[in-house]
Amino acid sequence: MKTRPPDEVGKVETVPTRCYAQRLYGRTREHAVSVPYPPLISRKKVATMDEQGLPQGFEAPNGDDAGPAAGMISQYVKDLSFENPNAPAIYQAQTAPGIDVQFNISAAQVGEEVHELTLKIEVRAESEGKTAFIVDLSYAGLFGFRNVPADQIQPFMLGEAPRLLFPFARRVLADAVRDGGFPPLMLEPIDFAQLYLQQADAQAGAQPNTPETGHA
Repeated sequence: MKTRPPDEVGKVETVPTRCYAQRLYGRTREHAVSVPYPPLISRKKVATMDEQGLPQGFEAPNGDDAGPAAGMISQYVKDLSFENPNAPAIYQAQTAPGIDVQFNISAAQVGEEVHELTLKIEVRAESEGKTAFIVDLSYAGLFGFRNVPADQIQPFMLGEAPRLLFPFARRVLADAVRDGGFPPLMLEPIDFAQLYLQQADAQAGAQPNTPETGHA
């Protein structure tokens, strides 16, 4: 099945989120989440997974491959770095560090009916004017589709796929911060599907209205 690649990454929309370790780290800034804009079509409901691992509204095939299906094939750490430039002096700081977290989502087709979703998380912590730590994590997953309409793939990849990957990426991030000698940083979930729909609505509202033409 041929599908066109997702659009380029659109503008960054800042959405407020909270941090589980806020009491340990003090202030936290809003998380900036950047996702590609959807194609210029009528908005489609973002698919979510049911108990059988299929998008809601899809029926499992009865012994054949005729029915639409989608699911995660694998997940993996694509890139991970941790910087602790001011250790060990930073451990003596009396002020809890402020945390700045940013997310970026990118999706690409890597094979026939196989797409990769990469969730990039960048964390910077500062205390008393000095860098406490910096974490860069790219966590990715492969998702397979069968008999899924082309216009449903991108909403799934940018709304449901990051939701499935986020808990595992959060664990990797928390472990990296803990291994660096700091309290583990546990980020609260983000409603990626709602964010996708908000950006879809924002783009649709920014487009000029074009008159419809018909044929007698």
